[in-house]
Parts: sequence; C-alpha cells; structure tokens
Amino acid sequence: MTVAPDRPLASEITDILVTHCGLDPDAAASTPAASLEELGMDSLALLELSAVVADRWRVKIPEQAGQLSIAGVADLVARKADPPGHTENAIDIDAPLPLVWEITNDVARWTELFTEYAQVEILHAEGDTVRFRLTMHPDENGVAWSWVSERTADPAAREVHARRVETGPFEYMRIHWRYEEVDGGTRMTWVQDFAMKPTAPVDNAGMTNRINTNSKVQLAVIKERIERAHAGGAR
Repeated sequence: MTVAPDRPLASEITDILVTHCGLDPDAAASTPAASLEELGMDSLALLELSAVVADRWRVKIPEQAGQLSIAGVADLVARKADPPGHTENAIDIDAPLPLVWEITNDVARWTELFTEYAQVEILHAEGDTVRFRLTMHPDENGVAWSWVSERTADPAAREVHARRVETGPFEYMRIHWRYEEVDGGTRMTWVQDFAMKPTAPVDNAGMTNRINTNSKVQLAVIKERIERAHAGGAR
C-alpha cells in the first residue's frame, strides 16, 4: 500500500471525499465519529469514493461504507490493501524424524543450528513449553535485535506452536512447525502468520518477502547441519 508514512490514511480519505465527493471539510473536522451518511455523502458520492479508492489502492469499498466513519473507511482500506502476512516453507532432511525433532527443538543450542542467532537465554521451561529470549547478530546498522518468544511442542502430533511474546514491530507473530516422515528422511515445514504494526519500517508484503528469503537460507543450513550430525553419529 502506498501511503506517506507521515500522513495518516484517514487524511487521504478525507481529501478524496472533499475533492471528489463534495464533503464539507469543516463538518468532517467537527464530527470525526460521524458516518459518511451523517456527513451527507449520498450513493453517488460513495460510488465516486469507491472508484478513487479502487484506482489508488486496488481495494473495493462495500456498499455499507456509508455507515462507516472516515476513520472506519481508512481502517478498512488499510486492512484490505495490506492483508496479514503468511509464509510456508519446507525442506526434506536426510535424517530420521526423532533426530530432526530432537535437534530442532533443543532451543538452548539454537546458536549452533541457526546462523542468525548470537544468543539464546532460556527464561522458563515447564513441560513441553519453553519461554526464551533470542538475540540476533548485529545487522548492517550495528543493531542486535532481541525479543522473547514462547513455544509449545506436541511430540504426539509432531508439531510445535510458537509466538512472539515481545512483538516489537509486529502486531503479532505466530509460528507453526510441522514434521512428517518422507522417503529418505523427514520433511520439516515452517508456517508463519503475522501482521506488522503501522509504525513498522516495512509492511506485511515486505516482511513476507523477507521471511520467505531468510527461511530458505536457514532451512538449508539446518538441513546441512542435521545431515552432517546424522552421518557422524553425533547424537
């Protein structure tokens, strides 16, 4: 979605209504919670709004938009123009599932498994649930990103559910790991569902691209390291 970071989307919607639909700017400013219908926007005005929004953001405004306030329309456009992020990446590892499960769920040793983590601190562990802090290696700007996550393993179902507790630039981040036996070894699949905060430096689509790119790199590293451990009988 193309929106200037220093200009709220509601202001852009207001400008469209004033310029194209005949909205009285003083009325909009004095009654921000009023619906478009209460602000005098008729069906023709709503059709014009829908046409401009569709052209600018490729988002369709529903017929019931007249019952929404300007802020409500802006929220609808934002959600539809930048849907929540979703990624799914998998890799086949030439090693038995119990070994893949053991190595990838040994969170305390993730610095030996992933190339991006500099430190792992276990904060709490109870049963199959562990809460921990991850700290990455410094990025190109020298910033070492760090956050708290929690994951719960289900050995019987061969899956793990995780989430960020400290969400940082995310509204939420949920991760689902699946394991299944395949010919010659184990398939491990990562599914990530998330949404970025409006203040984040990247939108949902941008973060989706980043996660897809990085997941492929890390999965390849994990595959190589587990297969090497399996061949050498390290565990």
